[in-house]
Amino acid sequence: MITLRQVHSGDRVALVAPASSFPAEEVAAGVAELARLGLEAVHDASLFEKDRFVAGSPQVRAKAIQQAWADPSVAALFAMRGGYGSAQLLPLLDPALLRSSRKALIGYSDITALLSFYQLNGLTAIHGPMVDRRLSRGPTAYDEASFRRVVMSSEPAGEFRPAALDVLHPGRAAGTLSGGTITQLVSSLGTPWAFNPPQDCALFLEDIGERPYRIHRMLNHLAQAGVFKPVRAIVFGEFPGCDEPGGDPLIRDVLRDFTADFPGPVLFGFPSGHTAGATWTLPFGVRAEIVGDALPVVIITEAAVS
Repeated sequence: MITLRQVHSGDRVALVAPASSFPAEEVAAGVAELARLGLEAVHDASLFEKDRFVAGSPQVRAKAIQQAWADPSVAALFAMRGGYGSAQLLPLLDPALLRSSRKALIGYSDITALLSFYQLNGLTAIHGPMVDRRLSRGPTAYDEASFRRVVMSSEPAGEFRPAALDVLHPGRAAGTLSGGTITQLVSSLGTPWAFNPPQDCALFLEDIGERPYRIHRMLNHLAQAGVFKPVRAIVFGEFPGCDEPGGDPLIRDVLRDFTADFPGPVLFGFPSGHTAGATWTLPFGVRAEIVGDALPVVIITEAAVS
C-alpha cells in the first residue's frame, strides 16, 4: 500500500464537504480546534453550497477535493460531515491525482465510500474525526491521542485498548485493517467501487441508529457477497442506537450470534466512527493484530503515513 503524507504541526489542511451540508457555525469551531492542534485550516466558498440534502452538486464537491489534492500547500483533507453523497463523487475523481498527492481525506460514516476508494487505488486511509460535531466540539468528541498517533506520526500507532472493548469470541489473529460503516459498504456492492477486503483482513464494522434486524440483514448481505471470506478477525464498533427499543434484542447479542461460527477473534465496542463519546482514529490498509482475551486490544503494527 502507498502510505499517506504525514501531517505535521504548522501544516495547512483543507476542509471539504463530500456528502451532506452542515451548520455554518461548525466551520469556525472546527478551524479553532485544528489551530489548537497546530494546523491551519483553509477552504473555499464552495464548502457552503447546498443542493437539497447534499453540499452542492457532485461536480462542485469533487472539484473541491481534487483542488486540495493538487494544491502543494495542503497536507491533508478533513470532511465536514457524513450523511449522504460521497459515492456520487467516485466516477468524477482522478485516481492518478490521488496517488501522486498521497493526502488523507479524514472522515467516517458516509465518507466510508471515499476511504474504500483510497484503498482500491492502493493507498492507506484514515477513519477519523470529521469537523461537524467532532472536531468542532474539541477533545470531548474525539480522541486526540489516537488522532496524533495515526495522522501525525510516522511510527506504527501500537496498542489501542479502549476501556469498553469487549470480547464476543476469543482468539488472536493478524490482518490488514479495513472496513467502515456497514450501510455504506453494503451500498457499494455491485458497483465498480465495491468493497473488496484484502486477503487476511482484520475487518472493522460500525453503524448507528439501525434496528438489529437491519444490521443482521446487511451482515447477511455482506456474507452472501463473499466479503467475510478473506477475514481473519472482526472488530465491531459501539453501534449506538442499534438496540431494539425495549432492549430485546441487544445489538451486541445479535452480533455475537451472527459470528458464532467465525473462526477468529471478534471484539465489540471499539469507539471509532459513530460513538457515544469521543471517537478514535483508525488507520486502514495497514497491518494490525487483534487480540481477544482477558485484556482485548487492537495493535496497529504498521504506520499509515510517512
